[in-house]
Amino acid sequence: MLNLPTDAAVHSIETLLYSISTVLYLPVLLGIAALVLHMLVCFGTFGAEWLERRRGVRVLVATAKQEMAAVLTAQEGEPGLDARLERLVQRADANGVRRLDGVRFVVRVGPALGLMGTLIPMGISLAGLAQGNLPKMAESMTTAFTATVVGLACSVSAYVLSLVREHWLRTDLTEIAYVAESHLAAQDHKPHLVRAGA
Repeated sequence: MLNLPTDAAVHSIETLLYSISTVLYLPVLLGIAALVLHMLVCFGTFGAEWLERRRGVRVLVATAKQEMAAVLTAQEGEPGLDARLERLVQRADANGVRRLDGVRFVVRVGPALGLMGTLIPMGISLAGLAQGNLPKMAESMTTAFTATVVGLACSVSAYVLSLVREHWLRTDLTEIAYVAESHLAAQDHKPHLVRAGA
C-alpha cells in the first residue's frame, strides 16, 4: 500500500468522486427526461381509464367476473370452489397493484433524480466559478434548478394519480369480493370473506 500524504490522498478521493458525479450527469438528465415521458404515458392511461369508468366499464371487475364464470362452468361440482374464487380475487388484487407500481415508482424516484440533477450541475458550476467561467456557471445552475422542478413536478403528479387509482382499485376489489361471495352463496357454500388488501 502506498504511503501517500493525507492531503494527496484526500485530493485523490475528491477527484475520483467528482469524476463519478460527472459521469452520472448525462444518465441522470436522461433519467429525468424518461420520467417526463413515462408520466405522459401515465396521464394518457389514466385519461383512458377515467373515460371507460364514466361509461361504466371497469376492466378489472369485468375480467374477474369472466374468470369466475369460467371457473363455475368448467369445474362445476368440484370441491374447493371457495379457494379457487379467492385465488381469482387475489390475482385481481395483484394485477391492480402491478398497474399502480408504475406510478408509485415515479413518486419515489422523481425527487431522487431531481436532487441528483441539482447537485451534480452545482458541482460543475462551482468548478466553473473557480476557473472564472461565468457563462458555464450560469448554464449549470439553470440546469440544476430545472432538474429539481421537473423531478418534483413528476413526483407530485404521480402521487395525485396514485391516490385516485388506489381509490379505484379499492372500489373494484370490493365489487370483485362481493361477486365471489355471491357465487359461493348461490352454490350453497358457507360464505366467508374473500378479500385482499389493496
